[in-house]
Amino acid sequence: MTIKTPFEFFEVTADVGFRAHGQNLEEAFENAALAVFDTITDTKKINKRLSKRITIESEDEKALLYDWLTELLYLHDSEYLVFYKFRVKIRREKTDKYVLEADASGEEFNPSIHEIRDEVKAVTFHLMEIQRLNGYTVQVILDI
Repeated sequence: MTIKTPFEFFEVTADVGFRAHGQNLEEAFENAALAVFDTITDTKKINKRLSKRITIESEDEKALLYDWLTELLYLHDSEYLVFYKFRVKIRREKTDKYVLEADASGEEFNPSIHEIRDEVKAVTFHLMEIQRLNGYTVQVILDI
């Protein structure tokens, strides 16, 4: 079996695109979040000083991915937080809603420690994909 990296970036005009991989949907969502923050800064330099509990409910898997990454960007923009580690659990309710519960570990952004890379303005639905083949791959385009 070929071991895939957690995520890789691909060329998109004026934006940032990535594909995140996982053995299951939860791991793919964790790696997608890591790719977002690796776009913003060097995630290897983020320490665990705090943890945020996040709960999201959406109508389908794509909307859940969009809402998850958008919530993380909101926390970055409003509380200046950067994250490097995620623990995600996803379940489907009897009402067919998807619920994501996650813990995100990180700290407040500090420009003297954290490299400034790209400012991510938004997550987009453009070319968003969730594929299941020998695990999961999610594809996301970020507006920068």
